[in-house]
Amino acid sequence: MTGDLTPSPVAVTLTSGPAGPGSIDDFELFYARRALHRFRARLGRQGLLDLLAADIEEGNAFLRESARASDGTFQGGTTVLTARGLSSAEFLGWMDKAFAADENALLDAHPEHYVMAPEADGSFHVVENIGPHVCSFFMGGWGTDAMAWAADADELLPEPEFPHKMSSNLFLADGTVVGRALTQFGDTAEGFTASLTVHVPAACPQDVLEHHLRHYAVEFRNWILAAATSVRAR
Repeated sequence: MTGDLTPSPVAVTLTSGPAGPGSIDDFELFYARRALHRFRARLGRQGLLDLLAADIEEGNAFLRESARASDGTFQGGTTVLTARGLSSAEFLGWMDKAFAADENALLDAHPEHYVMAPEADGSFHVVENIGPHVCSFFMGGWGTDAMAWAADADELLPEPEFPHKMSSNLFLADGTVVGRALTQFGDTAEGFTASLTVHVPAACPQDVLEHHLRHYAVEFRNWILAAATSVRAR
């Protein structure tokens, strides 16, 4: 027997029918987002927390044990996004408002966002996936007051090129530090660059870090697009 017996991949092409622009993938994404928004709205924040309680308990146990085994050491990675048609100041202005009072805008940026809400003590509550694990954690203040640990981070970029810097520890309700985040933004001639760094406990499998770098790409791309829509609507 000779020749390549590997089956050819099946391809499906939309030839006619829908009048609007977009591919089948675009249509599917639209409907998936619409369905997800409906379930979130029907369940509400507490309903989602109740539904995911067992997953969160398991996910937080994973993070707590990873932090214990890592003994204060972390592994990090950085996702870099380039935006055109929007300045960093415009984007960060939108982000400030969203983080203060628009949970839906924050949730809509990623399918695995479940809770994103400010707490009375100034921290920010997040329930989302860390790798395959659904976790409930908190972020400290975002801003210059939270830059202490980041001052020695290998990923820290020159302030003249990236003047907008925010960092935070990621910690569980019991205070266990389970990660760190450092985001840096600098304007370009056409828009801005976002350098998005995350550190997870060194004992975490590599795919946990890899998936969070992908998570960054999805959520920040969608936040940038939402900010651009808001700015242009003024």
